[in-house]
This record gives sequence, C-alpha cells and structure tokens, in this order.
Amino acid sequence: MANFKCPVCGGKMKGHGKTPVGAKRWQCTSCNMTTTHKIDNTAKRLKLFLSWLLSKKTQSEMGVSARTFRRCTSEFWDIWPIAPVCDEVHHVVHVDGIWLGRAAVVLIACTKDYVIGWHLARSENSQAWVALMARIAPPDVVVCDGGSGFEKARRVAWPNTRVQRCVFHAFDQVKRCTTTRPKLQAGVEIYGIAKDLMCVADLNGAATWLAELSSWCTRWDSFLKEKTIVDGVVRFKHERLRKARRGLEKLARQGTLFTYLDESLVAGGPVPATNNRIEGGVNRQLRIILNEHRGMNIERRIKALFWWCLTHVECPLCAADIIRDMPTDAQITDLHIEASRLQERDEAILRWGNAVSWHELHTTGPYRIDYD
Repeated sequence: MANFKCPVCGGKMKGHGKTPVGAKRWQCTSCNMTTTHKIDNTAKRLKLFLSWLLSKKTQSEMGVSARTFRRCTSEFWDIWPIAPVCDEVHHVVHVDGIWLGRAAVVLIACTKDYVIGWHLARSENSQAWVALMARIAPPDVVVCDGGSGFEKARRVAWPNTRVQRCVFHAFDQVKRCTTTRPKLQAGVEIYGIAKDLMCVADLNGAATWLAELSSWCTRWDSFLKEKTIVDGVVRFKHERLRKARRGLEKLARQGTLFTYLDESLVAGGPVPATNNRIEGGVNRQLRIILNEHRGMNIERRIKALFWWCLTHVECPLCAADIIRDMPTDAQITDLHIEASRLQERDEAILRWGNAVSWHELHTTGPYRIDYD
C-alpha cells in the first residue's frame, strides 16, 4: 500500500479509519481527499484458473468450493490466447494438427523445446497451414506427417525449407492397406519393406531400401494389374496393394523420406526422422487435458488447448500481461463487425465507383469541344 497514490493530485496516501461497511479508508496528505482502494486480484485468479485447467485436479480441490471457483474464474473463458509472432529461425520445426471431433482442428508448430505457433481451422487445408506458417520464420527443416494441403502451403510460405516426412506415418500408411498380418505374398513383402524404412540409418541404407522398393514394384507389376468385375464394374483386383505402392513411390519421387540423412543439414544439428516430438510431447499432453476435463463444449475445448500452448512458449507472459494483451470474445466480435462493414463498403465502391471519372465528361483530340 506504500505505492498507493492519490487519484487527484498524485500525493502520498495514509490510513484514515474505515468506512461504515468496514473497508479501509485512505486520505491524501496533500489535498486531504479520502477514498478507498480495492486490490485487483484478477491476475491471482487467472493463475488459479490455469492451475486447475492444466492439471488433473477437480474444481473442489482448488481450495474453495466448486461453485465459488466457477464464479471467480468464469471471466477467463472469454479470453482467446493468441500465438505470438516467432521471428527466430529454428533448425527443425515439427507441425501437426489435433482434431476436436469433426468440428475443428488446431494446427500446432513446435521445436524440440517449445511451442512456437498454433492456429484454429475447420480443416487441414492449404489456407489454414499458410495462416500458421506466416507468423513463424522459415526454418531449415520441417517435419510433418503429410497432412492434406501442407505441401501447397509450404511452397507459398516456406519455399526454401526442406521437408522430412515422418517415416512412422509412411509405414503406418502401408500398414492400413496391408494390416499387420497380410495374407498375400506381395503384401507380406511390401509390409516388410515399409517396416524396414524406420531402420535406415545412413545413405547406403537409403539406397538399398529404394532398390528393394523398385525391385518389388517390378516383380509384382503384372500381379497388381489384374482386374475383376464387381457389380458390373471393372476394378483392379488388389486395390489396397496398389494404394500402398502409390504412397511409397510418391514419397520416393519427392525425396522427403531421407532428408534427415542429408549431410549439409545434419551439419547444423540433428534432424529427426519422425514426428514423435509433437505427437508425444504436445498432442499427448493436450489429449490428457481434454480427457481430464470432459464435458466442455467445443469452444472451451479449443481455448483449453490454446491456454496450454500459451504457457509452453519460450517466454510465457505473466498473468497481468495476458489479461492486458489477449483479446476477448467481445473484442473479436467487434473486429469481425468492423471488417464486415469495411468489406461491404469496398464492394459498394467497386460496384458504383468512388468518384466521377474525368474521361466520362471530357474527350481528347485535336479539336476543341465545348458543352453549352
């Protein structure tokens, strides 16, 4: 209270008894103005809210009753934790998306130590990936699982960044086509080739693996071309094996399977071959939060993921800065209304024009033309 200043003249305040309701009264030593001072405990309540949200505790275990806890912390559900701009160039960045049912997906980018970006979208399309990557400095290598729209977005936002496709996801893509116990010999062989992908440790091993894949494609080419008739329609007989082959051949042509073996990139630091850092270090923790606090609506589930990401950036904001800087639902609604109003105005200008054109009332030529 020693730093409490007079709101009128800025002078020093001293104790001056209490009000009829028991609140402490303060008096200015310069102008004798009396007032009361209420301590702002919003930051303290935000810390209480986050300690519950990011833990396995129930609301009744937070030192107050569950009803009191909800009353004291309900205002923080209106805050949207926004990702800060990351202008530091990282060597390796992992990206992935975590789905919340079929309603929304949260795209996340992280390094080996911190979360550096997140973005809410309805699907993993190229526009959503561009929105995420636009706020992050292009890294040397990005590790991904090959989600839809990512490659198109990378060519726009990070054109000089190399791509490492997660080899486990590449293997898992083949496993979905063959199962873990394939019945056909061709399925047994391509399943083994895909499984060997996760054991490649050097360039010689990569060349051997590519040779094995090429040999398998040649050996079973006529077998995979066999056709049959289903409901009067001619179809390929082994469509699942053809799908597994297409997936591996596409990755081999793109050259994204063995980026982690590139000596020029390894010189700047190790490059992981899998996306385990974000799958186990980020997505797993987010699913734990959603599981521990089941029953939240979709908006609160999204904000719960955002809160976790905000507290795991390299330089987390303090509670007071979060309250001051982060937008609320009401502020975002106002921004949407203003943007809609500006868009309507711009469309009207494009439709009707913004002024009379000089050329509409004048002509140029060698002769003078006057209007009466």
